[in-house]
Amino acid sequence: MIELKNASKKFEKYEALKNVSMTIEKGSIFGLIGSNGAGKTTLLKLLAGIYRQESGEILVNKLPIVENPAVKQKVVFIPDQPSFLPHYTARQMAQFYSSLYPSWDAERFLKLAETFSFDVNKRLHTFSKGWQRQAAFILALSAKPEILLLDEPLDGLDPVVRKKVKNLLIQDVADREMTILISSHNLREVEDLCDQVGIIHNGQMVLEKELDELKSDVHKVQVAYQQGFPQSLLKTLNVLYKEKRGSVTLLIVRGKEEDVAKQIRETHPLLFDLLPLTLEEIFIYEMGDIGYAIENIMV
Repeated sequence: MIELKNASKKFEKYEALKNVSMTIEKGSIFGLIGSNGAGKTTLLKLLAGIYRQESGEILVNKLPIVENPAVKQKVVFIPDQPSFLPHYTARQMAQFYSSLYPSWDAERFLKLAETFSFDVNKRLHTFSKGWQRQAAFILALSAKPEILLLDEPLDGLDPVVRKKVKNLLIQDVADREMTILISSHNLREVEDLCDQVGIIHNGQMVLEKELDELKSDVHKVQVAYQQGFPQSLLKTLNVLYKEKRGSVTLLIVRGKEEDVAKQIRETHPLLFDLLPLTLEEIFIYEMGDIGYAIENIMV
């Protein structure tokens, strides 16, 4: 289990994280999303023990991670730009990892290298970004960590390799109850993998929910009326967004599905459709609700 309790981090006068609290249960996949500069990478580096918080607590299995080698041996962090020891091959990096992680599995390393058709004897700095990221995954998964921290993990990978990586991650969660925290701008992939989502904005956690619960609380509604849209509906529904499209009105509404449907049906619409929202749409409207310009979100 990962716990943050009112954790804050500053860089000189800049406060990157402000009293962030969150809990990630063992064996879950948590998606961390937010705008550029929101504090996602800072949070990951705190959890990896690379940074030390100014205040608050950061615990892994009830123990602090900073200056705690026994805990760090259970955590692997793959940054946005994977780095390796200068001029090392994957095989040499594997020997280095084996000295750091007691759970290192040499047999799995060779098997994963074969799965990805990866030349373990070639110097890693000569590979492209995509191949270097594959090397990072091969090494990380061979270490069999209890916690895997990923910053933009699938960036630069082709669709076939992405599918292989996602399958391996899900398999390790199922087989070993590995816990994964993913920070990504690719919300469709977060939606595919994660069962819990946190939205961070200006260094603060503004939302943390199970993905299914989040989807059940925000809805896209299309309605049309013979006499025009009843403005009274705006007072009874929690409307995040409203747009007129000819005779049809599009609404993004927060609330329980049955309550939203009941209130709309009571106004006797000619047309009423309740449509599913993607995580990307939910993110846009949730961020819009706290005052962040929607056009700055899409990347």
